Amino acid sequence: MEHISHTILFTLGLGIFCGLLGAWLFQKIRFPQVMGYIIMGLIIGESGFKLISTADIKMLEPFNLFALGIIGFLVGGELKIEIFRKYAKQFMAILFGEGLGAFFVVGSAVFVCLYLTFHNFTIALAGSVVFGAIASATDPASTIDVLWEYRSRGVLTTSLIAIVALDDALAMALYGLGSGIAQLVTNQGGSVSRQMTVVAIDLLGSLVLGGVCAALILALLKFLKIQTDRSLAFLIGIVFLMIAVAAYFEMDIILAAMALGFVLINADPRKTEKIFSILRSFSIPIYALFFVLVGARLGIAKMPGWLWLIILIYVAGRSIGKMAGSYIGAAATGSNVAVKRYLGLGLFAQGGVAIGLSIMASSRLTGIMLTDSISLSETIVFAITATTLLVQLIGPPCVKLGIKLAGEIGLNITEEDLIARYKVKDVMETNPVSIQEDTPLEQILSVFIKTDSLYFPVVNNQNIVTGLITIPAIRDTFAFQNVASWLLACDIAQPAQDKAKPDTPLSEAMEYMKKLDIEYMPVVSSDSKLIGAIRLRAVTRKISAEIIKNQELSDITATA
Repeated sequence: MEHISHTILFTLGLGIFCGLLGAWLFQKIRFPQVMGYIIMGLIIGESGFKLISTADIKMLEPFNLFALGIIGFLVGGELKIEIFRKYAKQFMAILFGEGLGAFFVVGSAVFVCLYLTFHNFTIALAGSVVFGAIASATDPASTIDVLWEYRSRGVLTTSLIAIVALDDALAMALYGLGSGIAQLVTNQGGSVSRQMTVVAIDLLGSLVLGGVCAALILALLKFLKIQTDRSLAFLIGIVFLMIAVAAYFEMDIILAAMALGFVLINADPRKTEKIFSILRSFSIPIYALFFVLVGARLGIAKMPGWLWLIILIYVAGRSIGKMAGSYIGAAATGSNVAVKRYLGLGLFAQGGVAIGLSIMASSRLTGIMLTDSISLSETIVFAITATTLLVQLIGPPCVKLGIKLAGEIGLNITEEDLIARYKVKDVMETNPVSIQEDTPLEQILSVFIKTDSLYFPVVNNQNIVTGLITIPAIRDTFAFQNVASWLLACDIAQPAQDKAKPDTPLSEAMEYMKKLDIEYMPVVSSDSKLIGAIRLRAVTRKISAEIIKNQELSDITATA
């Protein structure tokens, strides 16, 4: 038991550390961070140095379920009911277009390949319908991760989130149809109607489970009036329970979690928005470890050479089907130009759902041998495992390319993002009103009347800051009317102890000012000469204006 616990701790620590390191390295070369997670998983996993074994990954299977639940919950939180009301027709047309496009293109191509290779119509038909059904699935996790990483906002981003959220349900329905046909034609005792009934029950059960859990959380928020941090703790506990129930009854965990997030954000956005915000920041190590384990479990060296032809056909056919189908669906409903042209680029990723469906299919198609050493079920699992690796590597860069071509990168930037990006020189006033040391009080009052500034840096002949005059300091001089006419700026100025440098990070400067409760700070060069000033209120207004500008730009893009 001690060895097992140490192994788990080592795997968790190594996975998170290597994942974040890989993300940092890939961001440096301008690739999506999710690629760094997966590549590091390959390096330390089955296809690399084997620092993480299959047994370790098996022990962490409950964590993978939890990660899928958190991912699904956050995706559901992005789906606003008003968006569906506005774009429901377009979303459904695109969903069926890309899903059925991948199903038919991959199914047809794999059928031809299997039939020409093995000259067996039954096996070719069974394999093609299963491959086609699995090809319709799209991984929401890596797609959403790229959208969040690049702070994208606009009609393409909204459409991508909606499509990948709904894609699971369509993939499950097509899988039920495909696996039923495959069992029927291979005399495995299958029934198309029974398979579709089971799938329908599973999908409906997932939605009901998510809705019930959402109602429970909303009741806790309403009647217990608990604080945000405790609300998050309750939420995590309910998510664990929901995942356990869904796993026990073999329901779709992602779909149940999406339903939970969807109901919460639409039923009470004011109370739940903060919970979503906290959970997004908390989810970073979860994402890192989840995708590292995805890469670590991919043992591509075990596949025979002839399988790579099917793999290449699958990847090419799926890509063509997704892009062509989404374009046809978008064009048929008069969707935005960016959606028609670029949405297909965001649908390449394939993840846990596809692998899970391949495993389920393999368990129902046992005993069908393609060669003396490999069966149809093994072919399906091996091929989907390899294609998952390929499309997970090409998928995130294609998502980035799509939102870049649509001009939506950076349009969902937050106040914290801008503060972290800026330096003091980016937001400072470049020509602050200053007063010479030897300026009489009468002239100081004249300057005060002509400007709306409440702070005046005092400088000497070399423009070096020596003090700061404030309105309270000027007011205090009226108590000494007998000597007021003799006073100079240097007599009433306060020492200028707090100064900022132009290259100081804005976050550091703002934190310092808030700590000291000061509104204004001169900005000086390395030789202490005045070159600007920073005001907290002005900085806040500038950042808010830029956020509004980005939002308006995304709205213009959406209507273009």
